[in-house]
Amino acid sequence: MKQDIRQLLVTTITEKKENYYRLAFSYVKNKEDALDIIQESIKKALISVDKINDSQSINSWVYKIIVHTALDFLRKQKKVTLTDVETLEFFSQGQVDDYQNVDLQKALDELPVKYKSIILLRYFEDLKIEEIAKILEENINTIKTRLYKALELLRIKMD
Repeated sequence: MKQDIRQLLVTTITEKKENYYRLAFSYVKNKEDALDIIQESIKKALISVDKINDSQSINSWVYKIIVHTALDFLRKQKKVTLTDVETLEFFSQGQVDDYQNVDLQKALDELPVKYKSIILLRYFEDLKIEEIAKILEENINTIKTRLYKALELLRIKMD
């Protein structure tokens, strides 16, 4: 039985690897860090695979591990943001951007983590409210309230 769950875990990770990477990347905005988070999350999942009782919840269990690993990583990094070479060159040329910044990604990055996580899981990973509540270990009504508040904050930032 446990061998079947271990095999199902490996299959799930293999099939959903792009989704897991995208989720990790959305937190850290860096390819190498996202890969580190995925690697650490897979290691944690494989070590604690014996704790899974319901094979139907493996996908949301892996999402939960990735979210917690990403948040731990961010806490350790203290949110250091690096600028790429193209951005530095753009600003060093003295060019002025006359357009309002309506970039959704930037607005998402400015959200508090508790709201950003819900938006990412709901709209980018297409998870149900119940799954998000399970992943974030929160009450379903709390998730609904935070989702509403997050959308309201995004709307304000985008206006």
